[in-house]
Amino acid sequence: MAKDSYLVGLIGSGIGPSLSPALHEREADRQGLRYLYRLIDIDVLGVPPQAVGDLVRAARDLGFDGLNITHPCKQLVIEHLDALAPRAEALGAVNTVVFEDGRAVGHNTDVTGFAASFARGLPDASLERVVQLGAGGAGAAVAHATLTLGAERVTVVDALEDRAVALAGQLNRHFGAGRAAAGSPDQLAPLISSADGVVHATPTGMAAHPGLPFPAELLRPALWVAEVVYRPLETELVRAARAGGCATLDGGGMAVFQAADAFRLFTGCEPDASLMLADIAGLAGAAESSVGPVR
Repeated sequence: MAKDSYLVGLIGSGIGPSLSPALHEREADRQGLRYLYRLIDIDVLGVPPQAVGDLVRAARDLGFDGLNITHPCKQLVIEHLDALAPRAEALGAVNTVVFEDGRAVGHNTDVTGFAASFARGLPDASLERVVQLGAGGAGAAVAHATLTLGAERVTVVDALEDRAVALAGQLNRHFGAGRAAAGSPDQLAPLISSADGVVHATPTGMAAHPGLPFPAELLRPALWVAEVVYRPLETELVRAARAGGCATLDGGGMAVFQAADAFRLFTGCEPDASLMLADIAGLAGAAESSVGPVR
């Protein structure tokens, strides 16, 4: 028999201002579901990211239906799960855990979320040469999504160069040799100068990490820029890119489409992504006007 009541949560660091609870609960209200979305902030609890396994077990024992997982736990959580969906296994990153018959199963909706947002917001973007900043959990997801969308070559740049090398190797094994490469931060200027577009997948631009991930002088009108940060929707990078004449994609679409996919996994119900897109625009605007840019 179909359920009409759900308890879900989000595990991560510094997630107090997250818009995920409102996004999920508003959609549930439209569908006539009782839906409670709780934040499980490791900073508030005073525990390290490595405690994610204990938190997942506690949520399962307390009767949660599922969890979203965010920075810095998307990769650490994997060893504490009973099974992985194929996409999460290929990525080595999980952002959604569903409890099924006492088992914790990991999924990744960041890939499908970014792909849907990109196809909607930058449908005509050239994907011959793409530079991506960031090789963490979100970076792995958006790189997979970009290659799935048809990118010929993605060059990954990360402050931790070993992490970029590891992700490029993983991408080449999955998509074929030569589809991905690792670049060092000191190569960023020439890489961007010859790229069709840039995907930004680092925390830079969040309220707690203000600034630009690279000099604005590297922006040019022929370049498209896709942002993963959605709190605020208009990061300094998006603002500078728009001012420079670039086609841009803010992080709101990815946030909505990954949330919609997670909602479907938790409930089995089909969400209305178009209404959720309207929700996030209103929620983000209200948050920024009341308390400043949120993280």
